[in-house]
Amino acid sequence: MSKNTNSSKAAKGNEKEKKKGILKDERLRFTLGLFVLLFSFYLTIAFVSYLFAWKSDQSFEWQSIFSSSSIRVDNWAGKVGASFSSQFLNRWFGISSFAIPFIIGIIGLRLFKIRVLPLRKTIYRSIIFMILLSLTLGFLFQDTNGYLGSGLGGAHGLFVTQWLNAFIGKAGTAFVLITGILAFLVYVNNHFLFLLKKAYNEVIHFMHNTFARSEQPVNSNFEETEQNDGPSLTDNSIADNIPAQDEEPPPPESKELEDTVPLDMTKDLSDFESNTPESKPASSSEPKEASSDSDVELTVNKQVEEEEGSGSAEKPDLYDPTLDLSSYLRPPVELLEDYKSRKAPVSEEELLNNKNRIVETLGNYNIQIARILATVGPTVTLYEIVPAPGVRISKIKNLEDDIALSLSALGIRIIAPIPGRGTIGIEVPNQRPEVVSMYSIMRSAKFQDSKADLALGLGKTISNETFVIDLAKMPHLLVAGATGQGKSVGLNAIITSLLYRKHPAQLKFVLVDPKKVELTLYNKLERHFLAKLPDTEEAIITDTQKVINTLNSLCIEMDARYDLLKSAYVRNIKEYNEKFISRRLNPNKGHKYLPYIVVIIDEFADLIMTAGREIETPIARIAQLARAVGIHLIIATQRPTTNIITGVIKANFPARIGFRVSSMVDSRTILDTPGANQLIGKGDMLVSTGNDLIRVQCAFVDTPEVERITDFIGNQKGYASAFMLPEYTGESAEETGEVDLSKRDDLFEDAARLLVMQQQGSTSLIQRKFSIGYNRAGRIIDQLEAAGIVGPFEGSKARQVLIQDEISLEHVFNGLNEKNG
Repeated sequence: MSKNTNSSKAAKGNEKEKKKGILKDERLRFTLGLFVLLFSFYLTIAFVSYLFAWKSDQSFEWQSIFSSSSIRVDNWAGKVGASFSSQFLNRWFGISSFAIPFIIGIIGLRLFKIRVLPLRKTIYRSIIFMILLSLTLGFLFQDTNGYLGSGLGGAHGLFVTQWLNAFIGKAGTAFVLITGILAFLVYVNNHFLFLLKKAYNEVIHFMHNTFARSEQPVNSNFEETEQNDGPSLTDNSIADNIPAQDEEPPPPESKELEDTVPLDMTKDLSDFESNTPESKPASSSEPKEASSDSDVELTVNKQVEEEEGSGSAEKPDLYDPTLDLSSYLRPPVELLEDYKSRKAPVSEEELLNNKNRIVETLGNYNIQIARILATVGPTVTLYEIVPAPGVRISKIKNLEDDIALSLSALGIRIIAPIPGRGTIGIEVPNQRPEVVSMYSIMRSAKFQDSKADLALGLGKTISNETFVIDLAKMPHLLVAGATGQGKSVGLNAIITSLLYRKHPAQLKFVLVDPKKVELTLYNKLERHFLAKLPDTEEAIITDTQKVINTLNSLCIEMDARYDLLKSAYVRNIKEYNEKFISRRLNPNKGHKYLPYIVVIIDEFADLIMTAGREIETPIARIAQLARAVGIHLIIATQRPTTNIITGVIKANFPARIGFRVSSMVDSRTILDTPGANQLIGKGDMLVSTGNDLIRVQCAFVDTPEVERITDFIGNQKGYASAFMLPEYTGESAEETGEVDLSKRDDLFEDAARLLVMQQQGSTSLIQRKFSIGYNRAGRIIDQLEAAGIVGPFEGSKARQVLIQDEISLEHVFNGLNEKNG
């Protein structure tokens, strides 16, 4: 029986390969595509003509197609077109039949390798739309069915709606159609569900307020406000407004491999890619409600309850950092490619063969096994061995190369023992590895429900679980591996994860690309997500000297943020932003909302070779101190040697990702343990987050996907410019010496009036009000000090303003003009 089934499977496989081989012939593919496109155009002409000549076309019988030429029709497509049109528009679906040539046209374009829309999704949705529109038109125009013979909905729409009317009545039919239309709209676009829920919340809120006012006495203002605020759904509907996502399927259970293993023990990994309808991540469907971190919103809700309980009659006016770009929409998940595989990555035969070879190899060395468990992953299968009592673990560990030879595998990795499992793991590469798409990671419930401040969806583990980590808790990340093993794709996955979760007001990137080609696609995000030095043309940093200046500028930004945290009496950026959102910090004293800053440095080895200590020193400072103020480093290198990844770097980067390397020494340099040298490449990586070492298949993000995401964001309204970092002139800059008041800044008088009006001498106030850099604001404050308008520098305190009113200030201006005039 098994031979017959195998032979039948092989025959089916050969048939599929022959079909694919036919389509690989470019000449046949071109001919077939041209025919399909012209046929689509022909049907469109026939259908349009039928709208005007339907009476004569309807009287024509298709049996007369090949009869005498004396029988004529008015259809522009002739007898064949009239026959097709009468069949579709009269006897079937009415004017919704125009979906047929549309579907045929999409198929023709795909044969030409022109991807306009997803093929399967478009076909399914067009067919559903055609049927729903036919039923709707048949219901609405059932009494005026003279046009096109059977009406606008065709015979199908007319017959089905008449049957439904007799069965459940016209009201029931209308209810069914409305439900079907709404379900279709939600299926096509989850943003429509968000709009429905928002409208529902508004109606309920309005009705509740109306009834509450009618029931309460006129003079009981406090009670009325308290009741109105209670069930308004504005706080409790945060989770409801998020579109329902596909639940992440549970990881496949480990299957025990005995000598009598059932044939159905390994099925297609349906949990790797779900076939349920696509849904957008919560971040793409809520431009405003989900723009703030969930933890911040929970804190805000608690504050509201406390104020209500203490007798406050009004809700606090919370600051919204996303208000400047309130219309911003996060990129939809449909921009990503779905690399869905319909074949099981590991067949039953492959599992049984690997099991038998492992048992045979260990048996040759007198190592007895109690049982074997198999856990199938996207690219690697984990075989867990339970050795017989008395077997030494080191004996199995030493047989790594022998087992790899018997399995004819690219390379295996033995985990002896697996922590907390009491078994020995043998990781064997699959013969047909699957591609883990970023699409599946973004749609997973684990990523969308993550409460992490900076959630990174990196890929899937060996048990097919979505792997999500929090960059804010790492707090920095070191990525290393040989050339061509997936580092650039890994960086794209990191950036994509953050773009799908954060609003431009909450996150800024500092991108360093010495190779000048890896990160250039993200130039389109300059006015949304990128940060740069003032007076710098390009936001993507490629020049080594500019890298040094940028890193030192980040040190200045770090120190300034620590001063803000100190004056706000908080310990980290999360607490600071919560205080600022609840308006407990005064912006006039220099306080502002602080976005996270993620610094990504590609090819770190090249920077160390060209700049050396000038690069390492600011990086070490940032790595040691910047965690609390929301500045995080991600460094990637293809040379994991000790002179590149120094002790200072390793000590401050506890989280590391190791792609495939050539030697065990390189693996120890990255991860402090061997293992990276036994990976299979193409995104296969080991993630170390302290004591844990997890094998993950990195999610694949191709260049066209990145282009679609950056185009979607870049085409939206952005800020006036990129996020400006503090100016840094370097130690070699000339000292300004004594201030020359004859060369006053253009903003000197405006800045003086501002400080006199505010009675506060602050460099940050000038910088913020006039949107200028730190250095220019510092020069203006020095000129104001030389002119006697503000007092000297007093550490963390603001300078004292020596002029009390604008009249006295005008006398100072006149004296300066006479002196330097």
